[in-house]
Amino acid sequence: MKYDFNRIIDRRNTRSYKWDQSEKLFGDKDILPLWVADMDFESPPAVKEAILRRVQEGIYGYSVTSDSYKSAIAGWYRRRHDWEIQKEWITDSPGIVTSLSLSVELFSNPGDQVILQSPVYYPFYDVIRMNDRKVAINPLKLEDGHYVMDYEQLEELMSGGARMLLLCSPHNPGGRVWERAELLRLGELCLRYGVTVISDEIHCDLALPGHKHIPFASLSKELSDITLTTLAATKTFNLPGLQTSYIVTSNPELRRKFEYKLKALSLHMSAFFAPEAVEAAYNEGGEWLDQLIQHISSNAEYAISYLAEHLPQVKPMRPEATYLLWVNCRELGLDPEGLKKLMYREAKVAFNEGSIFGTEGQGHLRINLACPRSILTEALERFTRAAAPYVK
Repeated sequence: MKYDFNRIIDRRNTRSYKWDQSEKLFGDKDILPLWVADMDFESPPAVKEAILRRVQEGIYGYSVTSDSYKSAIAGWYRRRHDWEIQKEWITDSPGIVTSLSLSVELFSNPGDQVILQSPVYYPFYDVIRMNDRKVAINPLKLEDGHYVMDYEQLEELMSGGARMLLLCSPHNPGGRVWERAELLRLGELCLRYGVTVISDEIHCDLALPGHKHIPFASLSKELSDITLTTLAATKTFNLPGLQTSYIVTSNPELRRKFEYKLKALSLHMSAFFAPEAVEAAYNEGGEWLDQLIQHISSNAEYAISYLAEHLPQVKPMRPEATYLLWVNCRELGLDPEGLKKLMYREAKVAFNEGSIFGTEGQGHLRINLACPRSILTEALERFTRAAAPYVK
């Protein structure tokens, strides 16, 4: 391949959130970190070149976005996702979680129920509770080795008064790519009960071979008008440190309220480096992404096979998207603290412990596959060796 995703890059002592906090967070500086969702790969060369050109300007003043930036975003979704986005639908935001939190605050009322589908990305719980709303849990069901939606229980929540849904698409941590029929059935319920959908689609570009992400808002004009989609290039091209994202909504009232709040918080100014990086990524990063997906898919197959051979008591959920592997470890008989002890003290690895994704995630681990194969191999070797005494 043109890009070497197996090259080891030493990220220690770079102020890395992932690599430079092992002793502080887990009690040992030698722990191998495969937890927080950033990648151990350089971003596409075009991104680095765009940032360097911006650096060389030498004056880092207040900035505005350009028309070419929004054109790059719109062009990307047209080419990669068959979604026609108007440039005026796009509004920048500092981050996905910021967008989720503002949306909960703006489009629901204190005390309202907000639906999430657990287990799910843990900030979903925070943005509901910390905005004085109530978490309405619609647990996902396990069928044929992957998660599916419980539409009957979902309708009960909606008929009981829940008027907002935080949708995770593709799903994190389960790696599901929701199919068109699933999303249409969900959308029919939302339209029937007047539910606003805040759709987190940050992993949309990371559908693995054989699967295609469908933007929820692209399904129909009616669904587009009840949806605010949170998006970013950060997961796709490993840019999370640039603190850049955007929302897309065709509904002018949702957009007006969102933009007004951003201005009230003085979050409406353009970042200095991010637009150039995003524009370069979307215009020139397609080949890099295609090869990245091949590497992640290969790592997923390797990890699933390795665990089946060396620790068959744990059951990975085969991902359809993301670079995250969701692993059921309940047969080890460990509670959350026991799993942490196994990881941090005995195996010297850091995966995500599953209970942070909700009660339904207890007994699970989330493993970040976006690393060179040698790092993944070492992590799996450490974990399976340390877990062997727990096998009954």
